[in-house]
Amino acid sequence: MIFGTEIPQGKWCIAKLSEITDVNPRLDKSAISDDLEVSFVPMPAVEAESGIINVSSTRKFSEVKKGYTPFREGDVLFAKITPCMENGKMSVVPEVRNGIGFGSTEFHVLRSPQGVDAKYVYYYVSSKPFRHVAEHNMTGAVGQRRVPTAYLSDCDIPLPPSNEQHRIVAKIEELFSELDKGIENLKAAREQLKVYRQALLIHAFEGKLTAQWRKQNRDQLETAAALRARIQTVREQRYQQQLQQWQTTGGSKPKAPKAMLPLTTEELAELPELPEGWAWVKLGDLTWSVKDGPHFSPKYVEQGIPFISGGNVRPDGVNFENAKFISQELHEELCKRCKPEVGDVLYTKGGTTGIARVNTYDLDFNVWVHVAVLKLTSAVKPFYLQHALNSSFCYSQSQKYTHGVGNQDLGLTRMVNIVLAICSIEEQEEVIKVIDDKISVIDKLELTITTSLQQAEAMRQSILKRAFSGQLVPQDPHDEPASVLLARIRTEREQAVKPKQRRKGV
Repeated sequence: MIFGTEIPQGKWCIAKLSEITDVNPRLDKSAISDDLEVSFVPMPAVEAESGIINVSSTRKFSEVKKGYTPFREGDVLFAKITPCMENGKMSVVPEVRNGIGFGSTEFHVLRSPQGVDAKYVYYYVSSKPFRHVAEHNMTGAVGQRRVPTAYLSDCDIPLPPSNEQHRIVAKIEELFSELDKGIENLKAAREQLKVYRQALLIHAFEGKLTAQWRKQNRDQLETAAALRARIQTVREQRYQQQLQQWQTTGGSKPKAPKAMLPLTTEELAELPELPEGWAWVKLGDLTWSVKDGPHFSPKYVEQGIPFISGGNVRPDGVNFENAKFISQELHEELCKRCKPEVGDVLYTKGGTTGIARVNTYDLDFNVWVHVAVLKLTSAVKPFYLQHALNSSFCYSQSQKYTHGVGNQDLGLTRMVNIVLAICSIEEQEEVIKVIDDKISVIDKLELTITTSLQQAEAMRQSILKRAFSGQLVPQDPHDEPASVLLARIRTEREQAVKPKQRRKGV
């Protein structure tokens, strides 16, 4: 048994799918006009898990009569190829154009006779336990594995009386409807948290989150002009340190930092008004180095130094689980160009453009071409810059500066022009504290929602388990036993087979 439970005694029985459905029934095409419009269902028209199917697309019969799978209203479509089968692309076909539909050749079709509820069959074959076992019985090459017709035909299915099938389906749909409403509310709450998270960052970098703190510390805050002057001083001091190091050790002579140019009147006119002590600056004003990794795909090894690409960098950390590795020798060579250190900000510049994360990892690793390494002056706190760059205000700028078709890239020379709001170091620390406190609450709420969604899915499978073990609805002693139904189906099939004509004697 797929669900690992015994079926009720007496009224239920076990049948093969091929005994209660026609598996991939044939269509007599001889009498169908080539000009007839029929429904057309490609694989993307069937949603995963939900059973929703879009049959609105139509084609001429002449276009689909060869090379596609025929079906009709009430049939169950079962995706047989990986990963569609594992993802649950199954559905009961609704009304179709002129009573005929055609779809992908990667569908199996299950057609129920009278007395077998197609939705009952659908709920059984689309359940996760059934798909899990089917996955382990696929055949074929990797990436093209399929559920064989012979396997599907030979699968056991618990068969209740016909009337009980209808009651089970009705109860499943009632409970699923209630469950779906709860899931919809949870997903809506999750989306609201995303909106709140972005609103939080917007308010943070307009000075609204720290308005009360600023009022209490008014006498200790520097002016915007003093703040800009201090940033320029910090940049100059860093340059002098690099210059002294160059004079001692040699190598490439460092370039003098460009003077901080104030934003133009036109640029300022498009920006929100900032509180006293805040200033608009460009990203390049807060960094002393902006570099990226090698502009080629290196040779990977099974074990070595983690080689981080854009897909590994997320706002909540660096994901090392799917990281590739390079040798220690190649790592040392690449570090001559770009070496991430603790406190640097990693900023994605291709694919998932515009995601920032402070490097908090005290280990040697390198980055790929689509990650920029921002080395910061002491005028900005790393986590302040991380939150600022991850705000929708800066993210939209990163999208504007991203160029290219196919392999899009946020170039280093464009990246440094991203504009953001900056304040004193003391207020930056307060901004970080307030954001982290509020995001901690958001994270806990999101975790609660995620857990609830997982519980809802577990509840869905529990409902199906009860349904197919006879525990979801009460049995009716007056129902015709399933064994009688099964016998009748067999008899009707035998009678439908035309007897072979005897050959006439010579």
